[in-house]
Amino acid sequence: MTAITDTEIKNRLWDAACELRVAMPEAQYASVVFPLMFWKYLSDTWDHNHAQFLAENAGLDGLSEAERHEIEYRDYQSFEIPLLNKGKVDERRASWSAILATATQPGLGARVRASLQAIETANPDKFAKLFGSMTWASEEVLNRSVLAAVMTGMNQVPAMHEGNMSHDVLGGAYEYLLKRFSDGSGTRAGQFFTPREVVELIVTLLDPQNFESVYDPTCGSGGMLIAAANLLKAHGGRGYTLHLYGQEAVADTAGVARMNLFMHNLTQFQVEVGDTLRNPLFKQPDGSVAQFDVIVANPPYSLKWTPWTADPRALGGIAPRASADWAFVQHMVASMKPGKGRAGVVLPHGVLFRGGQEAAIRQKVIEDDLLEAVIGLPANLFYATSIPTCILVFRAPGTKPAERKNGVLFVDASQRYDKGKNRNTIGVDAIKDTVATYHAAFDPDGQPIDPDGEGGIQARFVPTDEIKTNGFDLNIGRYIKQAAAEQADLGTLIEAYNLARAERQKAEARMLAVLAEAGITGFDGVEGSAGFDE
Repeated sequence: MTAITDTEIKNRLWDAACELRVAMPEAQYASVVFPLMFWKYLSDTWDHNHAQFLAENAGLDGLSEAERHEIEYRDYQSFEIPLLNKGKVDERRASWSAILATATQPGLGARVRASLQAIETANPDKFAKLFGSMTWASEEVLNRSVLAAVMTGMNQVPAMHEGNMSHDVLGGAYEYLLKRFSDGSGTRAGQFFTPREVVELIVTLLDPQNFESVYDPTCGSGGMLIAAANLLKAHGGRGYTLHLYGQEAVADTAGVARMNLFMHNLTQFQVEVGDTLRNPLFKQPDGSVAQFDVIVANPPYSLKWTPWTADPRALGGIAPRASADWAFVQHMVASMKPGKGRAGVVLPHGVLFRGGQEAAIRQKVIEDDLLEAVIGLPANLFYATSIPTCILVFRAPGTKPAERKNGVLFVDASQRYDKGKNRNTIGVDAIKDTVATYHAAFDPDGQPIDPDGEGGIQARFVPTDEIKTNGFDLNIGRYIKQAAAEQADLGTLIEAYNLARAERQKAEARMLAVLAEAGITGFDGVEGSAGFDE
């Protein structure tokens, strides 16, 4: 068979996915395609290893079935694909090829579901609950002809085992589908997919090293965990030595993450299902949250939540019910390993200036010198929102470099983007320039000693005392005067307008009082007379 290119593999997978168009919206393709793709990968790998076992052990015919099974799973297989209906007339293995051979027979969805559930049961340590709810396997959701068409199309992809297709190719194909599904899913994609250029930027800033632990408390499809390993490998390190941990609230999305990690040949991972704020599942022996070298996250923005009544993570106070943004930050700060932990989180600009309980938390984080950098990103990067966002970088207590102590680095990268039809992207050069600015040296006035050139990235290192005089407001525009107006999100603009409007109303009231005392009337319509349609 003539070898096919990476692009052809991706196209064949996409063509198979498009067979679903008659049955469901594109936003739901991932729930079907990823379980099927991973099942094919497992089956192809098992079949390849089984053939090798048979070829190298032709003289074992006299052994019992149990003895042959022991040798095969000791020396050749790393997981089991069991037999279905063992000992019965319809006995068959729970493999892709065995079930595909029955595609024209009624009950295909039931056989697919039984096969995936059997694989989960036979490999509880690796694949428990891996394939999710599998509601799509119901004939009412996906009839036999459509499911058969998807499987037949996917079968046009060559065998997905390591002897035939590298994990770089497999992982790249998986990421390609994630991207395509996200592009077609609109805002729903924000639930499980962070644009890869944003992931690359945040992981590069945190710079994971060999054998470190990396944790994502809202891991979605696992992209940040995979990026950590890929970045380490690209820099000459050993990505496979990282210990990867993730927690995800949506069970099906957690399954996507597990499959994604496996397809990238990353096996030292643990992905749990649950609400990280309500029930963090990675714990130390004393019951406190586990701590890691690197923590990365793109949590859901301004999530309404049930605030803690008392929790050791509540540094500086408890975040308000209307927004869990700072609660996620508090969880991440608590999860930083003493002496070396660092954390990076993507959040909306509102976390930089909102008052009340959030202001108290922000003040405590700054006073404890935990916040190292605030990096403003361009608007319209994400699938779930068009507002501009920022990256906050934190360091474990006492671990900031000497030149970064008692202050915060502000970086405005909001104007470095490539405009797209549906959303903007950050180019390779912009990522490099942002990282270079983050690592730059600064003079006593907080200005970069070797700033980027025209059209570059503005930055300033601001001492804590100056931030304190501004009421611990972290709005980038306060400290980098050249920051573009586009940097402010809608909340910033509304707040500024309301403050200006209130000051104007006070001035008008004083003026009207003075005029009334002087006996001058007829100015009752001053409010709104400047042409504002309020």
